[in-house]
Amino acid sequence: MVSSSHEALHRIFQKDPGLFARAARNLGVAFPPPVSATELSTDLTETQPLERRVDTLLRMDTEDGSFLLAVESQGEPDPRKPASWAYYLSYVYAKYRVPPVLLVVCADRGTAEWAARQVDIGPRQWPALTLRPLVLGPDDVPVIDSPDEAARDIPLTVLSAALHRRDPYADAILNALAKALKDLSADDESTAGTYIELMEQGLGKTPAAEIWRHLMAVDLSFFQSETAQKLREEGREEGREEGLVESRVKDILILLAHRGVEVTEADRERIVGCDDLDVLGRWFTKAITATSTAEVLASTGESGTPD
Repeated sequence: MVSSSHEALHRIFQKDPGLFARAARNLGVAFPPPVSATELSTDLTETQPLERRVDTLLRMDTEDGSFLLAVESQGEPDPRKPASWAYYLSYVYAKYRVPPVLLVVCADRGTAEWAARQVDIGPRQWPALTLRPLVLGPDDVPVIDSPDEAARDIPLTVLSAALHRRDPYADAILNALAKALKDLSADDESTAGTYIELMEQGLGKTPAAEIWRHLMAVDLSFFQSETAQKLREEGREEGREEGLVESRVKDILILLAHRGVEVTEADRERIVGCDDLDVLGRWFTKAITATSTAEVLASTGESGTPD
């Protein structure tokens, strides 16, 4: 069964085909940006009862010529994959008569290292075919933690967050992305919503997904994603402030734990004992960047007024 995080790592190239050329620069390979890009069928099935599908397949037309970009999202090493990838490239080249390039996107560093190996297919004396995939892993895409930088290239920021989702600076990337998407939504809410959905999928079930979930919850009028809608539905179903308070307290503690911020027993009791949603909301916002619980709880009493 294909996971949503798997989908996001290749679908982002469907949304912005030019992302490939920009991201490939980090690998030391210079591809010209596409003048146009056409999404092709991913179905590589033969007439025999054998189905083969590449994750994403794009025809990239540039000023220097055309090539096919096959994008595969790979979650873990699989010894069967090199043969499948070689088949994909041979098949699409035979079908379209356009040179193919294989890009493998991996959120796991070990998998990225495995996928980047050159594979010679054939006897060692004379390999008939050599497979050389381009691989984008966490170490190949920069950490984008500035809202201005994120706004300049939102698709690359989505990819950065998806690949760094298990790293300690994932929250900084997500904060920068949220600010950039909020600005984008003022002009193009539909496009912003697409990137929000891709980001939601790309984070999988990692702790970073919780951070993103609550960044969306800060302004539900903007974040119209599936998660935001679920949050609103949950709020209507629970219908009571008590449930919202309990949820927000849990969110704050999860966020602080994920960011490695130590919470004393006294601070934990203060957070758990607060029943003011406005105060809890301010504490949650502070917890996104604070380095201590003192910063989170400073200058705000449980009644919502300054201490």
